[in-house]
Amino acid sequence: MSRTLPVGIQVYGLRDMLEDTPERFGEVMRQVKDMGYQGVELAGLYGLAPQEVKRILDEVGLVPISAHVPLADMMADLDKVISDYKLIGVKFLVVPYLPEEYRPLTDGYETVLAEMKRIGSAAAANGMTLLYHNHDFEFVTMPDGTFGFDDIYKQVPADALKAEPDTCWIKVAGQNPAGYVKKYAGRCPIVHLKDFIKEGQPKNLYKLIGIETEEQEEDTGIFEFRPVGFGQQLWEPILEASLEASAQWVVVEQDEHYDIPSLEAARRSREYLKILGW
Repeated sequence: MSRTLPVGIQVYGLRDMLEDTPERFGEVMRQVKDMGYQGVELAGLYGLAPQEVKRILDEVGLVPISAHVPLADMMADLDKVISDYKLIGVKFLVVPYLPEEYRPLTDGYETVLAEMKRIGSAAAANGMTLLYHNHDFEFVTMPDGTFGFDDIYKQVPADALKAEPDTCWIKVAGQNPAGYVKKYAGRCPIVHLKDFIKEGQPKNLYKLIGIETEEQEEDTGIFEFRPVGFGQQLWEPILEASLEASAQWVVVEQDEHYDIPSLEAARRSREYLKILGW
């Protein structure tokens, strides 16, 4: 058994290099490949046709592992989403985030569960797999005492939905990332590697990922994303858990970079993983 998994990167973290400049996509992908990443998780196509994205990734030698696609897009035109990403060669479609009205304990939650069953079944019929990417808000307590995170996977069958555990947000929610990855052994083909620092009681966390939220005055702490290995996470147990859980990929994600250029942050994450033998 191999003691490592291939390492990909979530392209959302490099969006400052790509938004409004589709002509840069090839060069950025080459730099990602040169750092030692083996695949990418897409977050939009940056104005490029699917055929062009496929051509560039084939040419550079990066695997199009997966794609984060807003739930609203999949609900509105699933056929187009599937055809576009199937053309690129993506194997995993990922629900990246739930708007507030669709989260566990809301009136829209049942709609989301039904839609994920529908989308997941259609993806499976096309040789693809639907995943769900968590934040910390799924760790609300449901009426039966379980977390919303677990309820999603209880309500939607495994043949329609698998997990993409985000290790940062699991930790922020007060849970054990390695423990959660192991809990979903066989059902989490991709594990998100995300590091962070957190001190005090920060409240406005979702501003950091581009979500507009009302300012909360009692924000009395610090929360910032970091390259893998430069924050508070303990990575050896998470990587070992990913192997035990039969994951196929680990994917580095860093939503914000602050004073570090995004490609430099990507390089630091990859170099740290190399130190651990990955």
